[in-house]
Amino acid sequence: MRASSYFISTLKEAPADADVVSQKLMLRSGMIKKLAAGIYNYMPMGLRVIKKVEQIVREEMERAGAIELLTPFVQPAELWMESGRWDKMGPEMLRIQDRHERNFILQPTSEEVLADIFRQDIHSYRQLPINFYQIQTKFRDERRPRFGVMRGREFTMKDAYSFDRDADGARQSYDAMYNAYVRIFNRLGLTFRPVEADTGSIGGERSHEFQVIAETGEDALVYCPTSDYAANMEKAECVALIATRASASQALTKTPTPGTSKCEDVATLLNISLSQTVKSIVLATEKLDQAGAVLGSQIWLLLIRGDHDLNEVKANKVAGLKNGFRFASEAEIEAAFGCKPGYLGPLGVKDVNIVADRTVANMSDFVTGANALDFHFSGVNWGRDLPEPDVVADIRNAVAGDPSPDGKGVLEIQRGIEVGHVFSGLPYPQAMGITFLGENGKPQTPLMGSYGIGITRVVAAAIEQNHDERGIIWPDAMAPFTVVIAPIGYGKSEAVRRAATDLYESLKQSNIDVLLDDRDERPGAMLADLELIGIPHRIVIGDRRLKEGEGHVEYQYRRDATPTVIKLADAVAFVRSAVDQSQHTALA
Repeated sequence: MRASSYFISTLKEAPADADVVSQKLMLRSGMIKKLAAGIYNYMPMGLRVIKKVEQIVREEMERAGAIELLTPFVQPAELWMESGRWDKMGPEMLRIQDRHERNFILQPTSEEVLADIFRQDIHSYRQLPINFYQIQTKFRDERRPRFGVMRGREFTMKDAYSFDRDADGARQSYDAMYNAYVRIFNRLGLTFRPVEADTGSIGGERSHEFQVIAETGEDALVYCPTSDYAANMEKAECVALIATRASASQALTKTPTPGTSKCEDVATLLNISLSQTVKSIVLATEKLDQAGAVLGSQIWLLLIRGDHDLNEVKANKVAGLKNGFRFASEAEIEAAFGCKPGYLGPLGVKDVNIVADRTVANMSDFVTGANALDFHFSGVNWGRDLPEPDVVADIRNAVAGDPSPDGKGVLEIQRGIEVGHVFSGLPYPQAMGITFLGENGKPQTPLMGSYGIGITRVVAAAIEQNHDERGIIWPDAMAPFTVVIAPIGYGKSEAVRRAATDLYESLKQSNIDVLLDDRDERPGAMLADLELIGIPHRIVIGDRRLKEGEGHVEYQYRRDATPTVIKLADAVAFVRSAVDQSQHTALA
């Protein structure tokens, strides 16, 4: 491709509302242009990157046995009502009506449509297993779209859906997709980590996220560097930090703690470790009659160690809280505890369900609120001062240094950007009454899996992981062009123009994706543009080097600090070797 017949539009500065590196660099390099909040035009340079990602995804999906189809962007509401997600999805799912006032949605995902395709066309176990995939536009009406295409409302996703006749087949389908994802992200040249994950609103029994490692990532990843254990923060299991509960050694004492409503302040005042304090969090659930009318609220007191934080996803799995909870209102708290928030604790409360984190359940001589303004109890012990908790559960976030749940080391935490998610055991066939005839001639319910990759999010995540102060540093497999030829004085020097054109044609004949920057820009502006765009391999051709000996040019890999001088006659072979080497390194 010649730059003069292509479209390159760069900016010296990013718009003021761009808030992350990938958004700034995608806008500055002319990859995207904002149309509305969370909605972008993908310009030619950006579209080339997207198409390269899509090609690798297609190749690996087909290698894994998936079959491509395409579902409508607009889907009828009836399918979503049938599955129950019409109400569950919330305002992120954009609902619309046609001229006949019939309800439709802009698809955020396509489990229902694929389940409907199954019941129309799959009737026998002989047709299974089967896995359909698509690369399609999705829309999720984010409350606060941000971070460019990373958290946009409209985006491109690869979504696949498997159907199996038994648990063994479902495991094989899941593993095939998991392994395909590993190959995809390796081929894209990304540093990533698969982690155990919560199934969330999709539902299901087994789930992994694929996270691109980046300090700017929204997600906290918990992993053990000396074992294979890895999970996102929502899923990471926290073992009890105290193996057995020690006997009480302190008397229960009501201690004045004026103006110290936080555990950190209480620990400082009493000159104790924060790990000796217990934090109280009050939740509420609704009591319903048989008709579903609200009779009142049930108050729950969740206890975690003062130096830990509540994990709401884990709390949502506690029996009694699974159907949804909310944080209790101040009026509900005062009615249940006789005190405003800040000095709450489990002693003396009635009609309150107490849930203790695993570590708290084994604590002794701890400090907690006294349910009286400006007072805390110290020397609190289970059994002696208050009954055993109603529920003991893992309800906290992991912290670095925690023991790994597999017993093979300690946990560390790093940041990541979720770019892929795989699920198995989805509930949609059951919810929609979908069956097939099994080998015994009787109806069976298929086992369904769902597998997504955020195509456009992968592009942004790659930039977050690969950039410097000059611009993007693309892995070869994703770059809009693999090689760029930068001729200095293209319009003035016949020797430069001839050398650049001949090298360009030779690289094309070697099936190398090459851009010839024949715009005749000033050298500084041209090289700044090319570094901003992030093309990995660059060859600079100028009169001075061409006049040296048999003629030389400068090759520079985007990550290199200085160029390498090579003979013009060796340039094709040299570049071919450099490209092969960088691609091999990415796969290693």
